[in-house]
Amino acid sequence: MTPYFDRAHTDDLIAFISASPSPYHAVASAAERLEKAGFRQVEETDAWDGSSGGKYVLRGGAIVAWYVPEGAGPQTPYRIVGAHTDSPNLRVKPRPDSGAYGWRQIAVEIYGGPLLNSWLDRDLGLAGRLALRDGTTRLVNVDRPLLRVPQLAIHLDRQVNEGMTLDRQKHMQPIWGLGRADEGALIGFLAREAGVDAAEVVGWDLMTHDVQPPAYLGRDRELLAAPRLDNLLSVHAATAALAAVAGEPLPYIPVIAAFDHEENGSQADTGAQGPLLGAVLERSVFARGGSYEDKARAFAGTVCLSSDTGHAVHPNYPERHDPGHLPVPNGGPILKVNVNQRYATDGTGRGIFVTACERAGVPWQSFVSNNAMPCGTTIGPITAARHGISTVDIGVAILSMHSARELCGAEDPFLLASTLKAFLEV
Repeated sequence: MTPYFDRAHTDDLIAFISASPSPYHAVASAAERLEKAGFRQVEETDAWDGSSGGKYVLRGGAIVAWYVPEGAGPQTPYRIVGAHTDSPNLRVKPRPDSGAYGWRQIAVEIYGGPLLNSWLDRDLGLAGRLALRDGTTRLVNVDRPLLRVPQLAIHLDRQVNEGMTLDRQKHMQPIWGLGRADEGALIGFLAREAGVDAAEVVGWDLMTHDVQPPAYLGRDRELLAAPRLDNLLSVHAATAALAAVAGEPLPYIPVIAAFDHEENGSQADTGAQGPLLGAVLERSVFARGGSYEDKARAFAGTVCLSSDTGHAVHPNYPERHDPGHLPVPNGGPILKVNVNQRYATDGTGRGIFVTACERAGVPWQSFVSNNAMPCGTTIGPITAARHGISTVDIGVAILSMHSARELCGAEDPFLLASTLKAFLEV
């Protein structure tokens, strides 16, 4: 273990992930931590003032929080950490109650790009939000074994170990009991769990989650196995970093922006392609007496670190990685580069990231995709293009990305948070 590793941070990440089975729970968990650090929620429908201090906006599964230091003017640039709150999973359809041959099942859609086989034969809970007739929402979390997507026995599929093909419509519908598929059964059950009248529930955003809790793994407990590391690890690190710098005399206005719907393209009012971040930053400038010219000057000096997980070198598939860029767990945060702008990093951004790592005393690594493999993307290029903000893509190297359960180094969450804190300070 490195001398600067703080296991308390990873312990708190475990608590954060466990309390955040959906994006709606994740932003509530982040807001709770920020409230303890003195931040207060502001409503988008209210008039904003230009006072100093910590503030945040919640919209669905997204949160934008910022701290205005004493003496900040309308031209003061921002230092932003971007992340996302959603993860690939199975989401409940508008008519959820189904079944056949005496089994009760739940009709689900596939959200994002999950490793489908990782959802088989797992004990699954159900979480999300219920929309009520009065226009409010209620969070719900059934964090116990409720659902299961059963795999076909090998006796009925003798070639399964030579290659398994899952039909998204036929093979991924979970079971949750025996008997007739009664319409309204699931929502009635969830309404009781949430303590509301089922007749008041008019809509829902519900998703499955693995109920096995996060755990340290390995001989020396140097690894962390957990669901939703992509990308609650970054959301938690960003929240911790912002809370840590609040109250300091800062040359910038530190911001975190955790968006929803990154896993399906970010095209949503709560996604990175939506107006939320730009509206918050602009309104903050105007609330401090600024003009459009002030906003343009503030944005011109602004930098964003887009923090998302990346790929650690897989010991069983080393040929899938670039041979000169092989990130390892507990090697520190990674700088993600792609010259075709799947990541937004350039040479100037590299300098900003390296400076933050050096200030924090944190090691760092580089990630580049194998030229023969397609490269994923993040909110980084979207943020850069939509707002004209200099953006750098970084993250933590993990294995089993988009699995129901992922794996990272136990030290890396703290190393990332330390880097983000240093970035927000200078």
